[in-house]
Amino acid sequence: MNLKAQLREELKAAMKSGDSLRKRVVRMALAEVKNVEVDKGDELEDPEVLGVLQKGVKARRETIEGAKKAKRPDLIEEAEAEIAILQEFLPQELSAEELRELVEETIAQVGATSMREMGKVMGALVPKIKGRADGRVANELVRELLG
Repeated sequence: MNLKAQLREELKAAMKSGDSLRKRVVRMALAEVKNVEVDKGDELEDPEVLGVLQKGVKARRETIEGAKKAKRPDLIEEAEAEIAILQEFLPQELSAEELRELVEETIAQVGATSMREMGKVMGALVPKIKGRADGRVANELVRELLG
């Protein structure tokens, strides 16, 4: 079952169970997928749907940052609950240790020895971590290991 079909099934289940938060989050995710499909003029494949879901998680993390500055624990709690629901559809995130191993492995593969070669390392690393780790965290780790 592809990811879009899985989202639709989850929406039906949430509607039957009366889980309004889950229903709202899944419905928003499906709407975003549909918007991207309309813009693209074609149906999205699973990797593209994952990208849409990741954008949703990223947006909610930014909401949490803003809510912390505004001292709004209600918004923080809501955004965290939405992130938890969206992450159910995303691949398992890499642990810090797994990410470090992958970065070290990629640096060795590319043969990078200095910060000048960071672009080559990131170019090789990003496809390996896509959807499984935050690019910003990976970037900081590459800087640490090359610097």
